[in-house]
Amino acid sequence: MATSGAPGPDDHDHDHGHGRLASSLTTRYSDWVLEALDELPGSFLLTDPALPGHPIVYASGGLAALTGYAPRDVLGRNARLFQGAATDRAAVAGVREAVRAHREHQAALLNYRRDGAPHWVLLHLAPVFHARDGTLLHFLAVQVPIAPAAATRGATCHAPGPLLAACRDEARVREDLPCATHAGKVFVDMDKRGLEAEEPRVASDHEKEMATSTANNIVSALNRYSKLTGLVVSSKRCCSIGIPALSSSLNLSLGRIKQSFVLTDSRLPDMPIIYASDAFTSLTGYSREEMLGCNCKVLNGPGTSLEVLEEACTVDLLSYRKDGSSFCDLLHVSPIRDASGKVAFHIWIHLDMGAKHDFNGLAPEVWLLGAVGAVRVAVRGLSASGSLLRPSHSS
Repeated sequence: MATSGAPGPDDHDHDHGHGRLASSLTTRYSDWVLEALDELPGSFLLTDPALPGHPIVYASGGLAALTGYAPRDVLGRNARLFQGAATDRAAVAGVREAVRAHREHQAALLNYRRDGAPHWVLLHLAPVFHARDGTLLHFLAVQVPIAPAAATRGATCHAPGPLLAACRDEARVREDLPCATHAGKVFVDMDKRGLEAEEPRVASDHEKEMATSTANNIVSALNRYSKLTGLVVSSKRCCSIGIPALSSSLNLSLGRIKQSFVLTDSRLPDMPIIYASDAFTSLTGYSREEMLGCNCKVLNGPGTSLEVLEEACTVDLLSYRKDGSSFCDLLHVSPIRDASGKVAFHIWIHLDMGAKHDFNGLAPEVWLLGAVGAVRVAVRGLSASGSLLRPSHSS
């Protein structure tokens, strides 16, 4: 046994394991990301699907306060350790499918604290992608406790509700972070602890909002620090590779239009965004780099109508900003044709009906059409000269 103050063999193994797990974050988000994550409120963890067993590579102090597991107890282990015999299998199956599909998901789960006590949490999963090529880098898992007053039938959480930015959560607990190893499927397997389950609960709108806001704050921090390494990350899988680059002339013309809008290319799979206006990035909180290659569904959330919009129309939607806050969105979608009459793009114009606007005496719907006309003039004029897109050899 090692003497006091001298590292023993186990300490070296722990240090090595800790370094391996920490590098999962520091190599992608810079050496300062761990300190930044420590400062964030909330109960959350990050896992790395590229490592064997999809282990936990970061655990917050808030998670320790909620579960009784200090970071040293969970790092390197699989996230299934929070589940037990009475955890609902249907809810777990939904989580498993979300992990396989690399998509965001919320579910109410009966989890177990370290002392074996069962407790209900709203689990919010969010994948973290490389913004340029869509590679899955990490999974973020936020746990928000569900209050007993929210008890109702059903163990999963699907009811729509507005997401308003709000999160001030558990106190942070700083711990040393040695590593353990554990293989298995992430978030899905259950051990044999067999305490009787409480009555199933459904998360309240406030708890859903808190989970989403916490997740968005964490991803924003990862995005901010990832830029220090030249990597940009996002919770939405977007990929600008293969997206046609607009010519500088068209970009200049579109930049003069003040409305909040994006252009999508309906000839490409999933109608990716190929242009986003400055007003759009200001309204939604997403940078232009984050939006290129994404589908307009990036603004969807609980309560958003999922109808397919293919022809010219104007609809009222509940849309969501990057920070999780919602806004009443007057959305106009219209095809944009080139000089030959073929559909070159679709324009999606977003108007926050809760904000103050100067429409110069026009109805909002008419004001939206001004952007459509301006884009049509730019596209038709430049398409006639063949300068809609940059030459393929240009950067």
